[in-house]
Amino acid sequence: MKDRSDKSSADLWEMERALHQEGVGLVCGVDEAGRGPLAGPVCAAAVILRSGVELPGLNDSKKLTEKKREALFPLIQEKAMAYGIAFATVEEIERMNILAAALLAMDRAIAQLDPAPELALIDGNTTKGISVPARSVVGGDGKVACIAAASVLAKVTRDRLMREIAEQYPQYGFEKHKGYGTKAHYEAIEKYGPSPIHRPSFLKKFYAKR
Repeated sequence: MKDRSDKSSADLWEMERALHQEGVGLVCGVDEAGRGPLAGPVCAAAVILRSGVELPGLNDSKKLTEKKREALFPLIQEKAMAYGIAFATVEEIERMNILAAALLAMDRAIAQLDPAPELALIDGNTTKGISVPARSVVGGDGKVACIAAASVLAKVTRDRLMREIAEQYPQYGFEKHKGYGTKAHYEAIEKYGPSPIHRPSFLKKFYAKR
């Protein structure tokens, strides 16, 4: 997989510059990782970046190689004015639904920020449940620097957690697919049944087909 980090840093700062010109002070970007997998929690991150900070190759985490994400992770932590990382559990996903749980994780990540942001830019098309002033930005992880930074923190954190979980449940191969519905993952569920960290609601179609 090649890095497709061809978005210029100037483009990624365009929205934040416009907001600052409108009189908005501190802006945070917020994104999540793990809405789609069959197993594991959903992770969210919120990041406030200092204006114009250099983060070479920054882009939507899905467009970066694992190696590039891992390299950016400590750089973002070092250069951010503030960042927060939070989870919503499998139990919360099941109780609420995945979208509400993802937004809950986002709100938890924002709550960790010190200083607090005046505005949160949320990747996606909804800000429901976010307890600070917020705007949704569809495809924001590829358009806005602070959202791209949040996407990297969330993705790397969740991937690391799934590798740790793989040691507890080695039969499922979580270290490879991170809980997503690959052929090998479905075969493991077929053979061993679901683990305590699988999302029952995400397996309904699988069991219905059987």
